[in-house]
Amino acid sequence: MNSIQALNFKGKKVLIRVDFNVPLDDTFKVTDNTRIQSAKATILKVLEDGGSCILMSHLGRPKAKEPEFSLRHIVPTVEDVIGVKVLFSEDCIGSEAQEKAAALKPGQVLLLENLRYHKEEQAGDLSFARQLSDLADFYINDAFGTAHRAHASTTIVAQFFQNSKCFGYLLSKEIESIDKVMRSGEKPVLAILGGAKISSKITIIENILDKIDHLIIGGGMSFTFIKAQGGQIGDSICEDDKLDLASEILRQAEAKGVSVHLPVDVLAADDFSNTANTQVVDISAIPAQWQGLDCGPRTQVHFHDVVQQCKTILWNGPLGVFEMETFSTGTIALGNAIAEATQKGTFSLVGGGDSVAAVKQFGFQDKVSYVSTGGGAMLESLEGQTLPGIAAMQSN
Repeated sequence: MNSIQALNFKGKKVLIRVDFNVPLDDTFKVTDNTRIQSAKATILKVLEDGGSCILMSHLGRPKAKEPEFSLRHIVPTVEDVIGVKVLFSEDCIGSEAQEKAAALKPGQVLLLENLRYHKEEQAGDLSFARQLSDLADFYINDAFGTAHRAHASTTIVAQFFQNSKCFGYLLSKEIESIDKVMRSGEKPVLAILGGAKISSKITIIENILDKIDHLIIGGGMSFTFIKAQGGQIGDSICEDDKLDLASEILRQAEAKGVSVHLPVDVLAADDFSNTANTQVVDISAIPAQWQGLDCGPRTQVHFHDVVQQCKTILWNGPLGVFEMETFSTGTIALGNAIAEATQKGTFSLVGGGDSVAAVKQFGFQDKVSYVSTGGGAMLESLEGQTLPGIAAMQSN
């Protein structure tokens, strides 16, 4: 399969699966256009070559054809971002879509109505995918956020474009970034896993232990590891049914020569509240009725030192309850450490909903190498799964 850069789309009608599943406010205005910005380079490449674009996406989870999920709402924002007038089709298949697609001239853009207004989209229906494919000569998948779903527009449609398909710039970058962490990255490789639960990260940990040199475990999940080692964690969050698993992960890591770094101190609170009383305590000696909600100052220094010695970094999950200002310090310190390492040439990939939210909230998105646009898709990639949307593009 050719790279998008090597192709020329002059005179071609190109069907592009984008991820325009963007948040809207009460007046249906787009509140965060990141996903639209992410697709801009691919759209402009086609237009500048002299082709035309037919954009398809889902928005939300409509049960019927509720008007609040119409992609019509985002047309002004798409026009602002790409700087081109955007035509709109009231349906993604059928006579209107066919007529508008057929009439498209080079340099024009057509946005189709919400794919999920048709239940056939999520069902991966062959006939629905064929109708989408009939609109264009070429197919580009640039929607990493939905690459882990075997839906009609992300996976099934690709088979109708035997040698006329490619990844867009965004999806290519996502694949390349994950590959750097999992296969081709310069060593030492560091994975930072945070968040509340080990259970949601087990398969990732098991899959990446062979590929990394250092593992930082932070956030709520660290308390399960500390308790498994005999520490007193007070009222901190803990998965008691995963204590044996935590011990087994530490054993596996040691056997594979992976250095595991756990917090050594925490900022503990007597209530889950921004205005709670707080104290810094050793992570293995949290008093009864107190809970750890952020990593402490000694931990921040230690994690900073680990980050500085690594050349490839994956960050998935915050180190504390960063949504509350009182408990955001550890996550901000980690962001600063990763930004510092990145500036010196380290490759840093951030992915997973909470880490991406933290990176945006604290202004780190331009200080790391890459911020993944797909939460579930990225996690499944790190678990070693082949994503249906990617596999479909790689087979003829």
